[in-house]
Amino acid sequence: MIKNLDLSRLNYYDTIRRPILESKNQKQVIKNEILRIWKKFRCVYGAPKITQELRKAGYNISVRTVGLYIRELGIKTIYIKPWVATTQNSNYSSKLINLLDEQFNPDAPNAAWCIDTTYISTRKGFVYPTSIMDLFSRKIIAWDLSDNLEVSNVVSLIGRAKRRRNVTRPLIMHSDRGSQFTSTAYMAATCGFTLSYSKKDYPWDNACIESFHALIKR
Repeated sequence: MIKNLDLSRLNYYDTIRRPILESKNQKQVIKNEILRIWKKFRCVYGAPKITQELRKAGYNISVRTVGLYIRELGIKTIYIKPWVATTQNSNYSSKLINLLDEQFNPDAPNAAWCIDTTYISTRKGFVYPTSIMDLFSRKIIAWDLSDNLEVSNVVSLIGRAKRRRNVTRPLIMHSDRGSQFTSTAYMAATCGFTLSYSKKDYPWDNACIESFHALIKR
């Protein structure tokens, strides 16, 4: 057949290989775009939302295909659950201002810390991890695991973090509006800190440490 069409073997095989190569190149382009979108939205977008972003950019692709590419890339979506059980809900909440404003990349260590308490279900009941993170390095400075939500656990943890870093205060200390973080004892323990609070029922304002806690709960 090649002889009858007057084609060289090299041209023939190049012709049948070209669609395969183009398909592989297009797949890699889409994978790169998926990774870019995933990073842009702080690792919280899964296949459905990434597909929406790809379609906005002009790619005609299904959620199923995006899910397959995500698995091939080995990336995982971080699911953040709102923590609302202990949220401060009185008129006092108007004084809780979000000074950090999702600026998660300070220029120096100890410029901004964030603190959060979450819960883990065990056979013996709930336990409550509390962690303090330095946003500059994303390093956990100090952490505590307790079977209760006593403010004294948080106060003790702040003391350990200060001693470990040999500082009296970071520039900003960010938290959600949980009752531990709006208590008189917490205010005393953070005296001299510049306090910042997430908006009500909006965990993305504290996304870095919320994401860390989401990972350890898996």
